[in-house]
Amino acid sequence: MQNATLFQPLQLGAINLENRIIMAPLTRGRAGVERIPNELMVEYYQQRTSAGLIISEATQISEAAAGWAETPGIYSDAQVKGWQAITNAVHQRGGKIVLQLWHTGRASHPDFQPGGIRPISASEITPLGEVHTPLGKKPYVTPRAIDTEEISGIVEQYAEATRKAKSAGFDGVEIHAANGYLIDQFLRDGSNQRTDAYGGSIANRARFLLEVTEGVVNAWSADRVGIRLSTTSSFNDMRDSDPVATFTHVAEALNAFQLAYLHVLEALPGHMLAEKGEPTVYPHMRKGFQGPMIINGGYDAVTGGDAIATHQADAIAYGVPFIANPDLPERFAQNADLNAPDPDTFYTSGPEGYTDYPTLRQFATAS
Repeated sequence: MQNATLFQPLQLGAINLENRIIMAPLTRGRAGVERIPNELMVEYYQQRTSAGLIISEATQISEAAAGWAETPGIYSDAQVKGWQAITNAVHQRGGKIVLQLWHTGRASHPDFQPGGIRPISASEITPLGEVHTPLGKKPYVTPRAIDTEEISGIVEQYAEATRKAKSAGFDGVEIHAANGYLIDQFLRDGSNQRTDAYGGSIANRARFLLEVTEGVVNAWSADRVGIRLSTTSSFNDMRDSDPVATFTHVAEALNAFQLAYLHVLEALPGHMLAEKGEPTVYPHMRKGFQGPMIINGGYDAVTGGDAIATHQADAIAYGVPFIANPDLPERFAQNADLNAPDPDTFYTSGPEGYTDYPTLRQFATAS
Protein backbone atom coordinates (compact mmCIF):
# COMPACT_ATOMS: atom_id res chain seq x y z
CA MET A 1 0.00 0.00 0.00
CA GLN A 2 1.31 3.42 -0.93
CA ASN A 3 1.81 5.85 2.00
CA ALA A 4 1.06 3.17 4.57
CA THR A 5 1.68 5.61 7.43
CA LEU A 6 -1.68 7.24 6.67
CA PHE A 7 -3.36 3.95 7.53
CA GLN A 8 -1.76 3.34 10.90
CA PRO A 9 -4.15 3.56 13.87
CA LEU A 10 -3.83 6.56 16.17
CA GLN A 11 -5.01 7.46 19.66
CA LEU A 12 -6.13 11.07 20.09
CA GLY A 13 -6.85 11.34 23.78
CA ALA A 14 -9.86 9.11 24.42
CA ILE A 15 -10.63 8.80 20.69
CA ASN A 16 -9.24 5.76 18.87
CA LEU A 17 -8.73 6.28 15.13
CA GLU A 18 -8.44 3.47 12.60
CA ASN A 19 -6.41 5.67 10.24
CA ARG A 20 -4.73 9.07 10.20
CA ILE A 21 -6.75 10.62 7.37
CA ILE A 22 -8.81 13.36 9.01
CA MET A 23 -11.79 15.09 7.44
CA ALA A 24 -11.19 18.79 8.01
CA PRO A 25 -14.05 21.05 9.13
CA LEU A 26 -15.92 22.21 6.02
CA THR A 27 -18.63 24.87 6.03
CA ARG A 28 -21.29 23.82 3.50
CA GLY A 29 -24.38 25.91 4.43
CA ARG A 30 -26.99 23.14 4.17
CA ALA A 31 -28.66 23.50 7.59
CA GLY A 32 -31.49 25.80 6.45
CA VAL A 33 -32.61 29.08 7.97
CA GLU A 34 -33.42 27.38 11.29
CA ARG A 35 -29.79 26.14 11.49
CA ILE A 36 -30.94 22.63 12.43
CA PRO A 37 -28.99 19.61 11.11
CA ASN A 38 -31.18 17.65 8.67
CA GLU A 39 -31.45 14.37 6.76
CA LEU A 40 -29.34 15.64 3.85
CA MET A 41 -26.53 16.35 6.31
CA VAL A 42 -26.96 12.87 7.80
CA GLU A 43 -26.32 11.37 4.37
CA TYR A 44 -23.33 13.64 3.73
CA TYR A 45 -21.53 12.74 6.95
CA GLN A 46 -22.41 9.06 6.77
CA GLN A 47 -20.84 8.90 3.29
CA ARG A 48 -17.52 10.02 4.79
CA THR A 49 -17.21 7.69 7.78
CA SER A 50 -14.08 5.98 6.42
CA ALA A 51 -12.11 9.01 7.62
CA GLY A 52 -10.13 8.24 10.75
CA LEU A 53 -11.92 11.20 12.31
CA ILE A 54 -14.57 13.58 10.98
CA ILE A 55 -14.33 17.13 12.29
CA SER A 56 -17.77 18.64 11.77
CA GLU A 57 -18.41 21.87 9.96
CA ALA A 58 -18.05 24.94 12.16
CA THR A 59 -21.10 25.13 14.43
CA GLN A 60 -22.36 28.25 16.22
CA ILE A 61 -22.34 28.18 20.01
CA SER A 62 -25.10 30.82 20.20
CA GLU A 63 -27.46 32.75 17.97
CA ALA A 64 -25.13 35.78 18.12
CA ALA A 65 -22.13 33.65 17.09
CA ALA A 66 -23.40 33.29 13.52
CA GLY A 67 -21.68 34.86 10.52
CA TRP A 68 -22.70 32.54 7.67
CA ALA A 69 -26.13 31.80 6.22
CA GLU A 70 -27.68 28.40 6.94
CA THR A 71 -24.82 27.01 9.00
CA PRO A 72 -25.78 24.77 11.95
CA GLY A 73 -25.91 25.63 15.63
CA ILE A 74 -25.58 23.73 18.90
CA TYR A 75 -27.57 26.00 21.22
CA SER A 76 -31.12 24.61 20.96
CA ASP A 77 -32.72 21.26 21.76
CA ALA A 78 -33.83 20.90 18.13
CA GLN A 79 -30.23 21.33 16.98
CA VAL A 80 -29.01 18.74 19.49
CA LYS A 81 -31.63 16.31 18.20
CA GLY A 82 -30.56 16.99 14.61
CA TRP A 83 -26.92 16.35 15.45
CA GLN A 84 -27.88 13.13 17.28
CA ALA A 85 -29.15 11.71 14.00
CA ILE A 86 -25.78 12.50 12.41
CA THR A 87 -23.63 11.05 15.20
CA ASN A 88 -25.79 7.91 15.26
CA ALA A 89 -25.38 7.48 11.50
CA VAL A 90 -21.61 7.97 11.70
CA HIS A 91 -21.22 5.56 14.60
CA GLN A 92 -23.38 2.92 12.89
CA ARG A 93 -20.73 2.75 10.17
CA GLY A 94 -17.84 2.68 12.64
CA GLY A 95 -16.84 6.31 12.22
CA LYS A 96 -15.72 8.92 14.75
CA ILE A 97 -16.87 12.54 14.77
CA VAL A 98 -16.16 15.64 16.84
CA LEU A 99 -18.06 18.92 16.78
CA GLN A 100 -16.26 22.16 15.96
CA LEU A 101 -17.32 25.01 18.27
CA TRP A 102 -17.57 28.38 16.48
CA HIS A 103 -18.06 32.05 17.27
CA THR A 104 -17.47 34.31 14.28
CA GLY A 105 -16.93 37.52 16.25
CA ARG A 106 -16.38 40.49 13.93
CA ALA A 107 -16.64 38.23 10.84
CA SER A 108 -20.39 38.65 11.14
CA HIS A 109 -22.87 41.45 10.43
CA PRO A 110 -25.87 43.08 12.15
CA ASP A 111 -28.10 41.17 9.69
CA PHE A 112 -27.12 37.99 11.57
CA GLN A 113 -27.38 39.47 15.05
CA PRO A 114 -30.41 39.38 17.37
CA GLY A 115 -31.85 42.89 17.32
CA GLY A 116 -29.53 43.95 14.49
CA ILE A 117 -26.74 44.99 16.86
CA ARG A 118 -23.06 45.14 15.97
CA PRO A 119 -21.08 41.91 16.30
CA ILE A 120 -18.42 41.65 19.00
CA SER A 121 -14.65 41.37 18.72
CA ALA A 122 -11.49 41.93 20.73
CA SER A 123 -11.22 45.52 19.46
CA GLU A 124 -13.15 47.99 17.32
CA ILE A 125 -11.20 47.29 14.12
CA THR A 126 -13.19 46.97 10.91
CA PRO A 127 -12.09 44.05 8.74
CA LEU A 128 -11.69 44.70 5.04
CA GLY A 129 -13.99 42.84 2.70
CA GLU A 130 -17.60 41.81 2.44
CA VAL A 131 -19.84 39.26 4.09
CA HIS A 132 -22.72 37.27 2.57
CA THR A 133 -25.68 38.18 4.78
CA PRO A 134 -29.26 36.88 4.55
CA LEU A 135 -30.00 40.20 2.79
CA GLY A 136 -27.14 40.02 0.31
CA LYS A 137 -23.43 40.82 0.21
CA LYS A 138 -22.49 43.76 2.43
CA PRO A 139 -19.26 45.33 3.75
CA TYR A 140 -18.12 44.28 7.21
CA VAL A 141 -19.06 46.73 9.95
CA THR A 142 -16.96 48.04 12.81
CA PRO A 143 -17.45 45.54 15.65
CA ARG A 144 -18.05 46.38 19.29
CA ALA A 145 -15.11 45.61 21.57
CA ILE A 146 -16.44 43.18 24.15
CA ASP A 147 -16.27 44.46 27.72
CA THR A 148 -13.93 42.61 30.06
CA GLU A 149 -16.86 41.69 32.30
CA GLU A 150 -18.67 40.00 29.38
CA ILE A 151 -15.91 37.55 28.52
CA SER A 152 -16.82 34.99 31.18
CA GLY A 153 -20.30 34.79 29.64
CA ILE A 154 -18.86 33.90 26.23
CA VAL A 155 -16.65 31.27 27.87
CA GLU A 156 -19.78 29.77 29.46
CA GLN A 157 -21.43 29.64 26.01
CA TYR A 158 -18.53 27.49 24.79
CA ALA A 159 -18.90 25.27 27.86
CA GLU A 160 -22.66 24.89 27.41
CA ALA A 161 -22.19 24.09 23.71
CA THR A 162 -19.73 21.40 24.77
CA ARG A 163 -22.25 19.87 27.14
CA LYS A 164 -24.81 19.84 24.33
CA ALA A 165 -22.29 18.24 21.96
CA LYS A 166 -21.72 15.49 24.51
CA SER A 167 -25.46 14.88 24.84
CA ALA A 168 -25.73 14.82 21.02
CA GLY A 169 -23.38 11.83 20.94
CA PHE A 170 -20.19 13.35 19.58
CA ASP A 171 -16.85 11.73 20.37
CA GLY A 172 -15.40 15.10 21.35
CA VAL A 173 -15.22 18.76 20.40
CA GLU A 174 -12.77 20.99 18.57
CA ILE A 175 -12.44 24.64 19.60
CA HIS A 176 -12.32 26.79 16.46
CA ALA A 177 -9.53 29.28 17.19
CA ALA A 178 -8.55 29.81 13.54
CA ASN A 179 -9.42 31.66 10.32
CA GLY A 180 -10.04 35.11 11.75
CA TYR A 181 -12.98 34.23 13.99
CA LEU A 182 -13.49 35.41 17.57
CA ILE A 183 -10.72 33.54 19.39
CA ASP A 184 -8.26 34.26 16.59
CA GLN A 185 -9.26 37.94 16.80
CA PHE A 186 -8.00 37.92 20.38
CA LEU A 187 -4.83 35.98 19.55
CA ARG A 188 -3.39 38.14 16.77
CA ASP A 189 -2.26 41.71 17.29
CA GLY A 190 -3.65 42.82 13.93
CA SER A 191 -7.13 42.58 15.43
CA ASN A 192 -6.43 42.96 19.17
CA GLN A 193 -5.46 46.38 20.49
CA ARG A 194 -6.92 45.95 23.96
CA THR A 195 -5.27 47.50 27.00
CA ASP A 196 -6.82 45.21 29.63
CA ALA A 197 -5.72 41.71 30.69
CA TYR A 198 -6.74 40.35 27.27
CA GLY A 199 -4.53 42.59 25.14
CA GLY A 200 -0.94 43.71 24.64
CA SER A 201 1.46 40.87 25.41
CA ILE A 202 1.20 37.46 23.76
CA ALA A 203 0.29 35.94 27.12
CA ASN A 204 -2.57 38.42 27.48
CA ARG A 205 -3.82 37.87 23.93
CA ALA A 206 -3.81 34.11 24.53
CA ARG A 207 -5.78 34.46 27.78
CA PHE A 208 -9.21 34.21 26.13
CA LEU A 209 -8.29 30.99 24.29
CA LEU A 210 -6.94 29.46 27.50
CA GLU A 211 -10.06 30.41 29.44
CA VAL A 212 -12.30 28.96 26.73
CA THR A 213 -10.18 25.80 26.74
CA GLU A 214 -10.48 25.49 30.51
CA GLY A 215 -14.23 25.96 30.32
CA VAL A 216 -14.62 23.36 27.57
CA VAL A 217 -12.34 20.85 29.30
CA ASN A 218 -14.23 21.25 32.56
CA ALA A 219 -17.54 20.75 30.71
CA TRP A 220 -16.39 17.38 29.38
CA SER A 221 -12.82 16.03 29.55
CA ALA A 222 -9.44 17.16 28.22
CA ASP A 223 -8.99 13.90 26.29
CA ARG A 224 -12.13 14.76 24.30
CA VAL A 225 -11.00 18.27 23.30
CA GLY A 226 -8.94 19.50 20.36
CA ILE A 227 -8.07 22.99 19.14
CA ARG A 228 -7.66 24.35 15.62
CA LEU A 229 -5.30 27.25 14.90
CA SER A 230 -4.26 29.03 11.70
CA THR A 231 -0.83 30.58 12.02
CA THR A 232 -0.44 32.84 9.00
CA SER A 233 -3.82 32.79 7.27
CA SER A 234 -4.95 36.23 6.08
CA PHE A 235 -8.57 35.05 5.74
CA ASN A 236 -11.01 37.57 7.24
CA ASP A 237 -8.33 40.29 7.03
CA MET A 238 -6.07 38.79 9.70
CA ARG A 239 -2.38 39.41 10.45
CA ASP A 240 0.11 39.19 13.30
CA SER A 241 3.43 40.98 13.72
CA ASP A 242 5.25 37.85 14.97
CA PRO A 243 3.32 34.63 14.30
CA VAL A 244 6.24 32.41 15.32
CA ALA A 245 6.33 33.93 18.80
CA THR A 246 2.53 34.12 19.12
CA PHE A 247 1.72 30.56 18.12
CA THR A 248 4.74 28.91 19.72
CA HIS A 249 3.64 30.49 23.01
CA VAL A 250 0.10 29.21 22.46
CA ALA A 251 1.27 25.68 21.64
CA GLU A 252 3.40 25.55 24.78
CA ALA A 253 0.70 27.07 26.99
CA LEU A 254 -1.81 24.45 25.85
CA ASN A 255 0.40 21.65 27.22
CA ALA A 256 -1.09 22.33 30.65
CA PHE A 257 -4.41 20.81 29.54
CA GLN A 258 -3.19 17.49 28.04
CA LEU A 259 -5.60 17.87 25.14
CA ALA A 260 -6.58 15.16 22.67
CA TYR A 261 -4.83 17.04 19.87
CA LEU A 262 -3.75 20.34 18.34
CA HIS A 263 -4.85 20.96 14.73
CA VAL A 264 -2.90 23.53 12.71
CA LEU A 265 -3.82 25.05 9.36
CA GLU A 266 -0.59 26.01 7.60
CA ALA A 267 0.04 25.15 3.96
CA LEU A 268 3.21 23.43 2.85
CA PRO A 269 6.05 25.89 2.11
CA GLY A 270 5.95 26.74 -1.58
CA HIS A 271 2.39 25.44 -1.99
CA MET A 272 -0.07 27.73 -3.73
CA LEU A 273 -2.10 27.90 -0.50
CA ALA A 274 0.89 29.18 1.51
CA GLU A 275 0.76 32.83 2.53
CA LYS A 276 3.38 34.79 0.61
CA GLY A 277 5.96 36.57 2.74
CA GLU A 278 4.93 34.79 5.94
CA PRO A 279 7.30 32.63 8.00
CA THR A 280 6.96 28.89 8.51
CA VAL A 281 5.49 28.57 12.00
CA TYR A 282 4.31 24.99 12.40
CA PRO A 283 7.71 23.34 13.06
CA HIS A 284 8.21 25.61 16.08
CA MET A 285 4.78 24.57 17.40
CA ARG A 286 5.59 20.92 16.77
CA LYS A 287 8.64 21.22 19.00
CA GLY A 288 6.71 23.02 21.71
CA PHE A 289 3.49 21.01 21.89
CA GLN A 290 3.72 17.68 23.72
CA GLY A 291 0.56 16.02 22.41
CA PRO A 292 -0.65 14.68 19.05
CA MET A 293 -0.73 17.18 16.19
CA ILE A 294 -2.78 17.33 13.00
CA ILE A 295 -1.56 19.45 10.08
CA ASN A 296 -3.78 20.78 7.28
CA GLY A 297 -3.01 22.73 4.13
CA GLY A 298 -2.56 21.38 0.60
CA TYR A 299 -1.39 17.86 1.43
CA ASP A 300 -2.02 14.90 -0.87
CA ALA A 301 -1.52 11.19 -0.19
CA VAL A 302 2.22 11.34 -0.81
CA THR A 303 3.08 14.52 1.09
CA GLY A 304 0.71 13.56 3.90
CA GLY A 305 2.24 10.12 4.27
CA ASP A 306 5.73 11.59 4.19
CA ALA A 307 4.84 14.15 6.89
CA ILE A 308 3.76 11.34 9.21
CA ALA A 309 6.71 9.10 8.34
CA THR A 310 9.15 11.91 9.18
CA HIS A 311 7.29 12.77 12.42
CA GLN A 312 6.26 16.23 11.24
CA ALA A 313 2.68 15.38 12.20
CA ASP A 314 0.64 12.55 13.68
CA ALA A 315 -2.27 12.88 11.26
CA ILE A 316 -3.23 14.90 8.17
CA ALA A 317 -6.50 16.77 7.67
CA TYR A 318 -7.94 16.99 4.16
CA GLY A 319 -10.61 19.52 3.24
CA VAL A 320 -11.56 19.96 -0.42
CA PRO A 321 -10.53 16.37 -1.30
CA PHE A 322 -13.19 15.11 1.13
CA ILE A 323 -15.84 17.35 -0.45
CA ALA A 324 -15.44 15.63 -3.82
CA ASN A 325 -14.36 12.19 -2.58
CA PRO A 326 -16.51 10.71 0.17
CA ASP A 327 -14.33 7.57 0.01
CA LEU A 328 -11.01 9.44 0.11
CA PRO A 329 -9.15 6.85 2.25
CA GLU A 330 -10.07 4.07 -0.17
CA ARG A 331 -8.87 6.16 -3.10
CA PHE A 332 -5.59 6.85 -1.32
CA ALA A 333 -5.17 3.15 -0.52
CA GLN A 334 -5.69 2.18 -4.16
CA ASN A 335 -3.77 5.14 -5.58
CA ALA A 336 -6.94 5.92 -7.53
CA ASP A 337 -7.83 9.13 -9.32
CA LEU A 338 -9.78 11.71 -7.35
CA ASN A 339 -13.08 13.32 -8.34
CA ALA A 340 -12.69 16.97 -9.33
CA PRO A 341 -14.46 19.34 -6.90
CA ASP A 342 -17.02 21.87 -8.11
CA PRO A 343 -16.44 25.16 -6.22
CA ASP A 344 -19.70 26.58 -7.57
CA THR A 345 -21.63 24.16 -5.33
CA PHE A 346 -19.54 24.43 -2.16
CA TYR A 347 -22.03 26.77 -0.44
CA THR A 348 -25.26 26.24 -2.35
CA SER A 349 -28.33 24.34 -1.13
CA GLY A 350 -29.51 20.84 -1.90
CA PRO A 351 -27.69 17.62 -2.80
CA GLU A 352 -25.88 18.85 -5.92
CA GLY A 353 -22.16 19.04 -5.18
CA TYR A 354 -22.87 17.75 -1.67
CA THR A 355 -24.02 14.13 -1.61
CA ASP A 356 -23.81 13.25 -5.33
CA TYR A 357 -20.06 12.75 -5.77
CA PRO A 358 -19.52 9.11 -6.82
CA THR A 359 -17.45 6.63 -4.84
CA LEU A 360 -15.06 4.19 -6.50
CA ARG A 361 -17.60 1.40 -6.05
CA GLN A 362 -20.37 3.44 -7.66
CA PHE A 363 -18.07 4.28 -10.54
CA ALA A 364 -17.16 0.61 -11.01
CA THR A 365 -20.83 -0.38 -10.98
CA ALA A 366 -21.73 2.29 -13.53
CA SER A 367 -18.96 1.19 -15.89
